[in-house]
Amino acid sequence: MTNQKEKEFYLVEELAKKIRVSNMTIYRYIKKGKVKAYKIGKEFRIEKGEFNKFLNKVKTK
Repeated sequence: MTNQKEKEFYLVEELAKKIRVSNMTIYRYIKKGKVKAYKIGKEFRIEKGEFNKFLNKVKTK
């Protein structure tokens, strides 16, 4: 058996609420490739780690 850490995912709505932007803004980030996401059915899932990478990229110095 391998010890693989289970990944956590966010829904678009959860991220939008978390950073106080519209759902459409998150969809645009996904479309432009700024945030990598998985499309399951009609919904997107964003890995917690991927979202943290995105935040680090847009952080001002």
